[in-house]
Amino acid sequence: MAKGHKDKVAVITGGASGIGQAFAKRLAEDGVHVAIVDLGDPAATVKMVQAAGRRALAIKCDVSEPQSVTTMANAVKKEFGGADILVNCAGIFPQKNFIDMSYDDWRKVLSTNLDSAFLVSSAFAPGMVEKKWGRIVSMASSTIGSVVTGFAHYVTSKAGIVGFTRALATDLAPYGITVNAISPGLTKTPGATGRAPRAGFATMDDEVMSGAQQYQAIKRIEVPDDLAGTVSFLTSDDAAFITGQTISVDGGRVRR
Repeated sequence: MAKGHKDKVAVITGGASGIGQAFAKRLAEDGVHVAIVDLGDPAATVKMVQAAGRRALAIKCDVSEPQSVTTMANAVKKEFGGADILVNCAGIFPQKNFIDMSYDDWRKVLSTNLDSAFLVSSAFAPGMVEKKWGRIVSMASSTIGSVVTGFAHYVTSKAGIVGFTRALATDLAPYGITVNAISPGLTKTPGATGRAPRAGFATMDDEVMSGAQQYQAIKRIEVPDDLAGTVSFLTSDDAAFITGQTISVDGGRVRR
C-alpha cells in the first residue's frame, strides 16, 4: 500500500468503467474513499469500492457543463467534506477525418476532454489549498507522440492536458498540491473494443489492438490495470516531490 492514502477522498471522473474503474478499485484498496463521477452506470465500480471496505458515492455528472460540475462538487462536499485526490479520467475519442470534422465535433471533444479538467479542478482545488495537501492527476495520451489519423480534435485535447498540467503544477505547488498526467497507449477497455459501445468512442477490433503492439517495447495489449499502479503512486506521499510531469505508461511506445 502506498503511503498517505488511508481515509483520503478521491473524485474520479469517468469512473464507471474502463480505466477510471481500475483507478477507483486500486485507490479503494489503498484505503481511499471514492466519489465515482460519470454519465454511465456506476454500479459495478461502487461494488468494487465497497468490497475494499471503503465508502463509495456515485454521482451522475456531465463534466463539460459548469452547473453539472458545481452540483457534483456540492454533493461530494456534503458527503465527504471535500476531496484530497482528483483524477480527471473522463474523455471521449471519436474518430473522424479532419476534412469532415465540423466545429461542433471539435468543440464536443475539447469540452469533454479538456474543459472538463479545468472545471472539475477549479471545483476542488480551493479545498486542497485550504488543507495544504492535494493530488490532481489527468489523462493525456500516447497519440500526442504517435502517427494517427482521424483524431485532430482528440490529440489537441490531450496536448492541452499536458500544458494544463504543467501550468497548474506551478500555480498550486506553494499549497502542497501536486499536479501530474498519465499518458497511456491504446488500452483494451469495453468502450474501445466495442463490447460496450458508447457515443463518442471509436471502437477498435482485436486486429487493431494486436497491431498496436508492434509499436511497443512490451509486446502485449495494454489493459486498465497496467495504469493503476501509476495513479496509486502519483497520489501518494511517496510522490510528494513529483509535479508537472506526464508519465508515459504505454509499454514503451513513446519515448520522452
